[in-house]
Amino acid sequence: MKSPRALTALPVFNERGTVHSVLDEVKRYSRDVLVVDDGSSDGTAELLAERNDIQVVTHAKNRGYGAALKTAFEYAAAEDYDIVVTIDCDGQHEPQRIPRFVAACQNVDIVSGSRYLKQYPGDSEPPAQRRWINQLITAEINQRLGFQLTDAFCGFKAYRVETVSQLPVTEFGYAMPLELWVEAARAGLNVIELPVPLVYLDEKRSFGGALDDGTTRLNYYHLVLDRTMARGEVEVDGAAVSLGG
Repeated sequence: MKSPRALTALPVFNERGTVHSVLDEVKRYSRDVLVVDDGSSDGTAELLAERNDIQVVTHAKNRGYGAALKTAFEYAAAEDYDIVVTIDCDGQHEPQRIPRFVAACQNVDIVSGSRYLKQYPGDSEPPAQRRWINQLITAEINQRLGFQLTDAFCGFKAYRVETVSQLPVTEFGYAMPLELWVEAARAGLNVIELPVPLVYLDEKRSFGGALDDGTTRLNYYHLVLDRTMARGEVEVDGAAVSLGG
């Protein structure tokens, strides 16, 4: 069987302190690496310019996490990759797991990392509010879309480029994964989870402005989830479900 052509993509925004160390490790497990610099202003861009072993696409200004992922999907499709792996650049994901994600994605559409599928020695204790919001939204996604996810928000994923590049992604913020889950259900994509360690290096990491407030963030997630479902029908257990009709 022919090996898939795989790309590892990292959305980056103001990661000056970790970008070199994370990329050094990623390069050990992935030949082709793309960094989407989402308008960094802390010197990250200058550090990226020092490297000749990666590809960089730069947003002139900060557009959001979802926008960076959309750029990665578009790049992967334009360059004829079969699989794109997404991994964060803050050191919370283990690059040595990239080959496992690539291998697991050869027969499915999305491989989603889960920090709650298995316990690892040394796992962090997640911030209580963030864990509660994750549990609430994950349970709601499962109920409304028919998935059996344990972690709706993990950024460590692998996608078949052919399918993910066709999904209509319009949400550019942190709730983009929720839009993607709805569209994945609507398209009938095959989804599996792979366990990854639970690592929080910066429990007070900002979501940006008002989203640092848990209630505001939860309302934002529900807004995007409802809005995406209202676009049309989603089939759940053989029945069409829609909030827009």
